[in-house]
Amino acid sequence: MSQSISQIFESQKNNRWKIAISTAQERIARLEKLRTVIKKYIPELETAFYTDYKKPSLEVQLTEIFPTLEEINFAISHLKKWMQPKKVNTPITLFGAKTELYYEAKGQVLIMSPWNYPFNLLICPLVAAIAAGNVAILRPSNKVPQVSEVTAKIIAEAFPPNEVALFLGDSKVADELLELPFDHILFTGSTRIGKKIMESAAKHLSSVTLELGGKSPVIVTDDADLELVVRRLVWGKYLNGGQTCIAPDYVYAPKHLISILEQKIKERIQENFPAVAEGHPDLTHIVDQSGIERLQGLVDKSIQQGATLVLGGNSKKESKYFSPTVLGQVEPHHEVMSQEIFGPILPILAYENLSEVILHIQKNPKPLALYIFSNNKKRTQKILKETTSGAAVVNHMIIQAANPYAPFGGIGASGQGSYHGHYGFKTFSHERTVMTQSKINMLRMFYPPYNSKLAQLGLRLTQLLIK
Repeated sequence: MSQSISQIFESQKNNRWKIAISTAQERIARLEKLRTVIKKYIPELETAFYTDYKKPSLEVQLTEIFPTLEEINFAISHLKKWMQPKKVNTPITLFGAKTELYYEAKGQVLIMSPWNYPFNLLICPLVAAIAAGNVAILRPSNKVPQVSEVTAKIIAEAFPPNEVALFLGDSKVADELLELPFDHILFTGSTRIGKKIMESAAKHLSSVTLELGGKSPVIVTDDADLELVVRRLVWGKYLNGGQTCIAPDYVYAPKHLISILEQKIKERIQENFPAVAEGHPDLTHIVDQSGIERLQGLVDKSIQQGATLVLGGNSKKESKYFSPTVLGQVEPHHEVMSQEIFGPILPILAYENLSEVILHIQKNPKPLALYIFSNNKKRTQKILKETTSGAAVVNHMIIQAANPYAPFGGIGASGQGSYHGHYGFKTFSHERTVMTQSKINMLRMFYPPYNSKLAQLGLRLTQLLIK
């Protein structure tokens, strides 16, 4: 892009009010244009994903293209309703007034996406920002250069830069962007960088939405259907090579079921990814060589600490391949439990009493997701009531991110704020209270002088109403 970051920021600042007062039809037209351009570039996106980290075409469609197009379609279908003022009740003490909520654009927004789902997690927030009437600057991850280049083409073809602009580059670009007084910042990535985003936003009192991560647990109870558990667990864990913020990070299962569970997981992995030691076309690779080193270190140190290797543990640094790996006899103090794994390693821990699992979750940072496999409603409700997480899923996983009718977001260390569907529209909007008073005005009873008969009557009426 020939224009500098500061020039683009100023051009968007000058255009911000024109976009803010745009009609639903004008915003829908922008979304339709974006949808058309995305469809044109799908083949290039698939090639780019494979080049960057060998992501299979089907996974690109399933996790990047389909969710993005669905988000656009959903916004187009509902935008007119979302933009309408919403009537809310007014207390009797304010008789004669009516209250409405107006949804107005926050203004200039910055969207920063990670490398693991670099298209989905950049464009879906953009859809919400456009729907709400904002101008936006985008900064994709530099760890997936091919995907980012194609995304830059899409944005340049779909929008003029004074509406939406995208900047490529390293962390210096991100730092420069964070010096600017954006009205709102949405960041998806690590908790460590999320703290940095909050510090930068505080300088300008910018509001923020943080979509972070954490160690999302899986709890299996002894009445669960193990065949179902294994099918869904293996799919959810090894999707995108385990590089998913809501991936199951570790599994807690009853001690007497551990052996059979490990065996079934091993068999399922071998069925899904035959000849895994040599690599498999259906398994996404790790994004960079430093990621391979980190994952291998987690496995090696955990084994030194007493964990057992049930399956896998093989890596090829040059090709950025890490085999589907399962660790048994894992304890909470092992290295693999010290950080979010973000790779194809599944630790399995044993428990004798469900309360010890709940205590472990309570003592640790709040996870982005919690997965429960149980056919016992009482146990399921106990877990849900005594823990917290960004979202929870019973007898499946990952699917919470695919429902546009529900908010997607974290809590505490796993994030703050949410988006998707209407919740995304609200995230990028200011919910403005507008009250209109008719000629009838009960508050006139309280105008000075306060010792008047009218004021005393008003006081008595108010006391009766709030009794």
